Amino acid sequence: MDGGWRILLVDDHRHARQGMREIVEGCPDFIIVGEAASGEEAIGCMPVAKPDLVLMDIHMPGMGGLAASKVIKDAYPWVKIVIATVSDEPAHLFEALKKGAQGYLLKNLNPSAWREYLRAVASDDAPLSPDIALSILREFAGRGRDGGGDSPAEARSPVRRVGLPESDEPPREDLTPREKEILLEVARGLTNRDVASALGVSEHTVKNHLKNILQKLHLGNRVQLARYAYEQGIVEP
Repeated sequence: MDGGWRILLVDDHRHARQGMREIVEGCPDFIIVGEAASGEEAIGCMPVAKPDLVLMDIHMPGMGGLAASKVIKDAYPWVKIVIATVSDEPAHLFEALKKGAQGYLLKNLNPSAWREYLRAVASDDAPLSPDIALSILREFAGRGRDGGGDSPAEARSPVRRVGLPESDEPPREDLTPREKEILLEVARGLTNRDVASALGVSEHTVKNHLKNILQKLHLGNRVQLARYAYEQGIVEP
């Protein structure tokens, strides 16, 4: 990272964007490269702003944050997107993940929590928050109580469930013992640094293993990985 991570702020309310700006400006690791008031405007800003990270409101007139996130990720897959919303509905979380978002922030969190989380997402070290973990477990419980709508085959396949990418191939199960250890710790919510300390390896080693795990399981981020771990019984609720 040279000079800081470039960030684009997207919200249809001017005061909300100003609030985002004040929070982000409190972190010297970020450079604000633009603002947008709609999903369409955010997409139009991308070629000029060239952000590393987009902080995206979920509900906006016209093209909302989820639809805009999918367009941006399809065109700029390396750009990280964090959805900002007042809702903690699991359905919104999973839909955001399906559209390619790397993170999910509640607007009522304090500014220091925002900055810490955005830095973690930008550096590929965003842990699973307890609130998101609880939402995942509640979603499982709800689907179990009402019959869920999953066929037996879908229930067995982690890549066919809500919030996980679809694939024509089942996820590979050939994780090494070390990869299984790292999957367990990441699913519990540990950062890369904490995992490295717990296992007595370097943070760089953890990042490499995590990348391999996500590729083997056809998953896109740490939240999807945690959901897989809960679903497969690797981590007990």
